This record gives sequence, C-alpha cells and structure tokens, in this order.
Amino acid sequence: MGANTRDIRRRIKSVKNTSQITKAMQMVAAAKMRKAQMRALNGRPYAENLSKMLAALAQAGGSTELHPLLQERPEVKRELVLVIATDKGLCGALNTNLFRELGKFDPAKTTFVSIGRKAAQFLSRMKRDLGAEFELKEAFTFLESKQASKFVMDKFLAGEVDKVSVAFTDFISTINQKPTITTILPVQNFELSELEGEQGSKKVEAAASTVDYIFEPSASAVLEGLVPHYVHFAVYQMVLESRASEHSARMVAMKNATDNAKQLIKDLTLQYNKVRQAAITTELLEITTAQMALG
Repeated sequence: MGANTRDIRRRIKSVKNTSQITKAMQMVAAAKMRKAQMRALNGRPYAENLSKMLAALAQAGGSTELHPLLQERPEVKRELVLVIATDKGLCGALNTNLFRELGKFDPAKTTFVSIGRKAAQFLSRMKRDLGAEFELKEAFTFLESKQASKFVMDKFLAGEVDKVSVAFTDFISTINQKPTITTILPVQNFELSELEGEQGSKKVEAAASTVDYIFEPSASAVLEGLVPHYVHFAVYQMVLESRASEHSARMVAMKNATDNAKQLIKDLTLQYNKVRQAAITTELLEITTAQMALG
C-alpha cells in the first residue's frame, strides 16, 4: 500500500506543478493575444484603403507595365516562398498545419525564406533551399519586416525568381486560425481576401472605381512609389496576422493543458482514495481474523 499510494501522491504533486505552469503561460498568452489581435485588426483598414488607392492608380495610369513589380512573367521558372511561422512552440498544431501547406510547392523549383525560428528549423530539416532567414522578435516592427520584404522584392526585380508567395496563418478568431498561401509578386488584382479574416474575400477594384482621386504630380509617379510600400505593408500585415494567430493558439493550447491537468488530478485523487480504502479494508480484515484466531 505504502509504495503504491506514495507513487500516486508523487504523480498528483507533479501534475499540480505542471498545471500551475500552464495556467501562468495561459495568462501571459492571453495578455499578449489581446495586444496582437488589436494590432492585426487595426492594420486591416489601412491595408484595404491602400489597395483601393493602388487599384485606382492602376486604372488611372493604364497598363500594368508601368511598374516592374506589376509585370507578370510569361513562365514561372522559379518561385520564392516567404514562410511566416513562430519563434517559439507550445502553440498547438499552428506551425504543423502551415508547414503541411508547403508540400504544394516543387522543392526543385522553389526557394524559401523564413520569418521565425520554427520555419527555418523545419526547412533545414526537410533539406529545402533556404535563401534567407529572419528572426521574429517579440516586438516585431515594420522596419524589421521591410528587411524581409525588400529581400524578396530584390530577388524578383533581379529576375532570380518569377513569382513570390507568402505562407502565413491568417487570424480569423481566437479559436480559428487558417493556414494561407497568397501571391504578392507580381502584384495583381489588389485583392485583400487574405487580410480580411472572417469578413470574406472581396476585390477592391470595384470600390476604387467609386472614388475620384486626384494624383500629384501624376498617377504614374505616385504608382512608382506606392507599389513597393504596398508590398512592404502587405508582408507586415501578414506578420501581424501570424502573430495574433500564434498567441491565440498558444492561449487555447495552454487552457486545454490546464483543463486536462485538473481532470487528471481528479482521476488520480479518486484512484488514490480507492487504493487507500482497499488497504484499510484489508488491514481491518487481517485484524478481525487475528482476533478470531486468538479466540
């Protein structure tokens, strides 16, 4: 009895310690989640209006040949994929679901660029062509995001790749995050379906046609400067979406771990009481039998 109950007590104590850790991590993730969600949601209106203006510029300026980032290559010989994952784990199947989507790309014709340590580790483990890797710091800024977006734009403009896609996790709600792959280069259609979450997809071209813009000095000059900024901010918004998804998934994962620990403690306590009761009953029977034997 002693050894058995002692083992159960030890397990109960261990699970209680684990539940305290997961509860603390849940509270931290919840605080970070609220901030990350607000940053992602606040960035969507700006991204949408930026797309509307870009659509109006394309219409006013005429052909998409005005800017090299708008030109579609006749043949995609090589593609670059920017993978936005996390630096840390303990966020459920968030990264696993995203990495599963990377199987759609031909390794022989694809170069990968990672944002987040987990993405770099996965691509290295799978022996993929990793062109560059960027760290995803806790306070990831627009300036740091521009380093990654500038790298992929330079590759596209130099003709080293003919298409650039981004693999990220789109934030829909606290309990729903969707792995998404979207093309950012060449810039086409100015569609924000990837950045609108549960609002659904819509093209901003129609919305842009209802607004009469006046461009100074000219539509082509404004387009020249706005297209790179559009790509920079699109990548940054996807990082914000991924960060909101990460903290939401981690909060849910830690909550589930805490709930499972509490249930396990209940089960172990019940088992401990049963073993202890059985041992007491056995001892009582042994004492009664001994008394009867002594007569």
